Amino acid sequence: MTASSRPSTVSALLTELVATAAAAAGHDGVLDALEPASPTSNPSFGDYQSNHAFRLGKALKTNPRAVAEAVKAALPVHPAVVRADVAGPGFLNFHLDDAWLAGHVVAQVQDTRGGVEDRGQGRTVVIDYSSPNVAKRMHIGHMRSTIIGNALHRLYEAGGYRVVADNHIGDWGTQFGMLIVGWRNWLDEAAFADDAIGELERLYVKFREEAAADPTLDDLARAETAKLQAGDPDNRALWLKFIDISMVEFNGVYDRLGVRFDETLGESAYNHALPGVVDDLLDAGIAVEDAGAVVVRYPDDHDVKAVRGKLLVIRKQDGAYLYGTTDLATLEHRLSTWSPAEIVYVTDGRQQLHFQQVFAAWQAWRAHRGLPADGVALRHMWFGTLKLPEGMMSTRKGNVIRLVELLDEAVRRARAVVDEKSPDLPDALRAEIAEAVGIGAVRYSDLSQNPQSDVSFDWDRMLAMEGNTAPFLMYSLARCRSIQRKADLAPGETPLAPAANGALVHERERALLRLLARFPESVAAALETQRPNLLCDHLFEIAQAFNRFYFDVRVLDADSDDQRAARLALVELSAAVLSRGLGLLGVPALDRM
Repeated sequence: MTASSRPSTVSALLTELVATAAAAAGHDGVLDALEPASPTSNPSFGDYQSNHAFRLGKALKTNPRAVAEAVKAALPVHPAVVRADVAGPGFLNFHLDDAWLAGHVVAQVQDTRGGVEDRGQGRTVVIDYSSPNVAKRMHIGHMRSTIIGNALHRLYEAGGYRVVADNHIGDWGTQFGMLIVGWRNWLDEAAFADDAIGELERLYVKFREEAAADPTLDDLARAETAKLQAGDPDNRALWLKFIDISMVEFNGVYDRLGVRFDETLGESAYNHALPGVVDDLLDAGIAVEDAGAVVVRYPDDHDVKAVRGKLLVIRKQDGAYLYGTTDLATLEHRLSTWSPAEIVYVTDGRQQLHFQQVFAAWQAWRAHRGLPADGVALRHMWFGTLKLPEGMMSTRKGNVIRLVELLDEAVRRARAVVDEKSPDLPDALRAEIAEAVGIGAVRYSDLSQNPQSDVSFDWDRMLAMEGNTAPFLMYSLARCRSIQRKADLAPGETPLAPAANGALVHERERALLRLLARFPESVAAALETQRPNLLCDHLFEIAQAFNRFYFDVRVLDADSDDQRAARLALVELSAAVLSRGLGLLGVPALDRM
């Protein structure tokens, strides 16, 4: 199906019908915006509701119900709508035709993008997420940025954007001077051969311990850092080795999580540009010298309330540059390289002020150069704190929980469940299922909650087979595939057309179709609000509706061939939507569990 023939969402279709009717009733242009039609909370009142006529009545200072009656009378005839009712003080309730609704879901599933609107229209968005530090293992503190950032990455792609995922790793600074000193003095070659990243972590800790007793080591580390930054070949070779070792470690985690990046550009990539950034900001009068440092001052009447009266230091007294300087240089690089419509940063909430300051400084710098203020949207997608229960996991490094250890533990726990529920499956298949369920459970547990809320880590809730969890959704999909296997149908082989033959009239069938039809709308809402949990909530509703259908409606032994074909088509439609939705969340879709 081509983009030009992509099915409109139900909401968009009904909204357009209301707009046409309102114009025919003489109310065109009264309101600046047309609020989309939305699903009703109670199906007995209809399938979708529009409050446009109510809002028109308020704006015209007349009876909203009378306006709604006039809009209803002018509604164009459309096969989707069986009838429209005026409800309450002036709402329009729409009842959809069963066969049309089923045919609409079929068209969505057959569409290459699942019926999701092309919101991006080829525009580019850069997403900055994960961002671990070189020479250290990723820990649980990197989990939310990595998982939420990757979900946004997938949602933007679903919305038609060209996405550039940029992993802005920490690969510069005085810690590398410390590592170089540690490497040359205390390297354990056998330990390095056995666990390279672990040995680098040990060397860093060893340096800090030794430097506490011998402060001259700090001077030596600064000297080695200066040599590295000046291009010393030996130090640079070691630094590149540290990066290569780290990337192997990082990529092992990313592969398990289903995460990929288009660019991995660390802080070092922008080091050469930092003096120019500071000079430009000084020349523009945006930055000023202050006691030997260079700072950006935000006046007390600044447009951005949060930064009023604050300072952003972009060069310290000793000439060193800071994160804000690097972030400004990074913005310039991203703009000139990819011409993005949006740049999204995915970090924890503690960095809100930092990014507000950086964005304000960059907009002032942009305005000084005569560039349009609306050239690119800057968004800080911040998230809340991950709270861990006492004694959640043991670790060799105090209270730092390695991300790979957490994933291993999730898989171990999932394997125990798989062994209990499906002991007859081959061992290799059970291991594959446990890996998918464990990783999927970790991802979904995070994504199913409002990203800006604090999140409590709970193993039992995460791996539960009931409730809004990955195992429940994955099992619902596997149940679809089980029905198909019993019907001797492979995934994707079931004819979908019979769904629209008018045989799907059971209340469970209709409830499921209504939810399947709303899938593109839930994707759009998750993208617009930057809240993947909205998509999780909708997929959970679909899984619940499918299981009610499964328990209350006979599929394989239906009363007629037409009914059986229609219900098998509904099973495939459910499987297709669940599979696509889980894919947008990075949760594996399994054919059996």
